[in-house]
This record gives sequence, structure tokens and C-alpha cells, in this order.
Amino acid sequence: MRANKSVIRFERLKTQREKFIRNRSYEGIIFLALFIGFFTYLGTQMGVTNMLNTIMYTAWDLLMNTVFFIMGITVLSGALSKLFIEFGVVRLLEVLLRPLMKPLFNLPGVAALAALMTFFSDNPAIISLSHDKGYSGYFKKYQLISLTNFGTAFGMGLIVLAFMASFGYFSAAMIGLFGAAIGAVVSTRLMQRLIRKEIGEEMAVPPQEQEQVLSFKSEGGVFMRFLNSILDGGKSGVNLGLAIIPGVLIISTAVMMLTFGVKDPAAGYQGVAYEGVPIIPKLAGYIDWFFKYLFGFEHPELVAFPITSLGAVGAAMSLVKSFVSEGLINGNVIAVFTAMGMCWSGYLSTHTAMLDSLGFRKLTSKALLSHTLGGVVAGVVANYSYKLFMIFAG
Repeated sequence: MRANKSVIRFERLKTQREKFIRNRSYEGIIFLALFIGFFTYLGTQMGVTNMLNTIMYTAWDLLMNTVFFIMGITVLSGALSKLFIEFGVVRLLEVLLRPLMKPLFNLPGVAALAALMTFFSDNPAIISLSHDKGYSGYFKKYQLISLTNFGTAFGMGLIVLAFMASFGYFSAAMIGLFGAAIGAVVSTRLMQRLIRKEIGEEMAVPPQEQEQVLSFKSEGGVFMRFLNSILDGGKSGVNLGLAIIPGVLIISTAVMMLTFGVKDPAAGYQGVAYEGVPIIPKLAGYIDWFFKYLFGFEHPELVAFPITSLGAVGAAMSLVKSFVSEGLINGNVIAVFTAMGMCWSGYLSTHTAMLDSLGFRKLTSKALLSHTLGGVVAGVVANYSYKLFMIFAG
């Protein structure tokens, strides 16, 4: 009898193993076909040598001019956030902003610090905060994870706001800020809804550590506390800056090459950084009516801005001047660009890295889905809010 059970168990395991190998084989074939097809298409359009050079030069430029810039932000923001925690600013924000943060975002009042940090710097500033137990101790675990969506919605906000207002559309830019805030509510709340049951209601910092972590009692004089805070916070920023390198280089390079075309049409492809085959804008052009209804875009070319913002809002902003010179820009467009540029500020290249650093890479797809919908809502709200504003202002 036991021998029969062993045989049955063995046959079952053998069948499962064969099925697993067969499924893996199918995946390998499909992946290889897509991989070869993708690079074959790019190679035939750009030339193989130019394609390879563009990949390398784009990754290199991102590393030198984007990653190290972000690392500088994480070092400074890490030091600043440590100072805020050490000297009681976090506690003050918790008291002042709790009435606003809880009903809107289902987050403790200290979450406002995350919005401020990313607004004045960039998305990775959120990582420095979330890794500090003195800060994360206020959050339940699922809330702390959703903080990546919340903070990202305000990334590079001051830069985007000032840039858009510089074209003479200050009111439109402020309406865009309002749209980004509504997008943040949608993205954060949806992310929490998707992961709450899976993650549970436990605190991000275990109960046995909370009394010690949240006491904010430090030893030494004011000067030593100040010095230790900036050095410890800056050191954590260096480590976190290194952690985001894979996500930025791999994902951003792919997005750039699918968004931008040849830099000099007369000279053709030259294999320089940020060239590519503009597949994404071309596909978006087939449903330009959809973007007109949602965002008020009268020209299909304008969709390049929010799509490019997925990879890097800085690159997206570089498109605006050409849009202005071609007469494609108005207040409505500026409002939508501000809202979506801020809410979608490079989240494809930073969300993965941020969740990976928190140890929840498996939730990346849910975070991206939530934030994609949040960005769309931000654009829609900005579009129709601006139309209402013009009605009342007129």
C-alpha cells in the first residue's frame, strides 16, 4: 500500500516537473522571439551600429547626468530628513497636518513631509524618509508602501511648476498643481486598496521597537546631534542613490528610445544619446480623439509630453519650447502638462527602484497600475478645472 502511494506521488511530481519545463520552454521561445523582433526592428530603422551606440551613450548620459544628480538629492534629502526627525519637525507636522492627511490619503500627518521633500527635490527623496525608523514608525506597513505612490506624485514639483509658469501661464500651472494633488489621492488610495489585505494591518516598525524608535530622545549636545544627523542621513542617501542605478539606466533607456526619433533628420541617425524610433507617440496618434476628450489636446504631438514624463519629466520639459514655437501651447495644455508631468515625473524609472529598496519589488505592478490611473486622473482634473476657471474668469 505504501509502495503504491510512493509510486503515485512520484508520478505526480514527474508530471508537474514536465509541465513546468514545458511552460518554461514556451516562455523562453516567446521571450526570445519578442527580444529578437524588438531589436531587429530598431536595428533596421536606426542601423545596428547606431542602435548599439545610442543604447550605450544614453545609459552613460543617464548615469553621469541623472543618476549622480539624483544621488546628490538623496544625500541632501537624507541629511535634511534626519535633521527634521532629530529636532522635532516631524512631530510638529504630525500634529498640524493630521486632520488633512488622514481623510484625503489615509496616511499619518508626517506623510506631508514626504510630499514636501519630493516637491522641492525629486522622487528618490522618499526613500531616505521611508528607511528611517523614526519616520516609518508612524505608518502601518501597507501605508508605508503606498508612500512611494504618494511621494512620486509630487516629484520635481517646484521645478515643473516654475518652468510652466515661465511661459506666462501661472494660473494654469497652479491648476495643474491641484490636478496633481487629486492624482496623488487616487494613486495612493488605490495602491492601499490593492495591497491592504495582502500586507495586513501591522505597523511598519514592530511594536517592541516603537517606544525606542519614536521617543526622539538623543544623547549629546545640540551640535553633536546636528553633526551626527547630517552625516548619518547623508550616508544613507549614498547607499540609496546606488540602489536606483539599475532601474534608471535600464527602464529609462528603453523609454527614451521608444519616445524620441532622429535628432537631425537631414543627417539621419548618428548613434548619439536619446535617439530612437518614436513608436509610442505614433501609436498614441491613432487614438488622438481619446486624448482630446480626456486632456483637451488639439494636436496629437502633445501626447509626447505625458508619455515622455513616464521616463523623465526633465526630458519631457525639453519638448515644451518646441511646442511653443509651433503654436501648440495654450493655458489648458500647460495645466495638463503640469499635472501629469508632476504626477508622472519619471515614475517608470524610479518606482521599481524605490519598492526594491523597501523589499517589496513584487508589488511593483500594482504600484505602476495605481500611479498610471492617478496620472490620468490628474490630467483630466486639470483639463476640466481649467475650462471651469476660464468660464468663471471670462
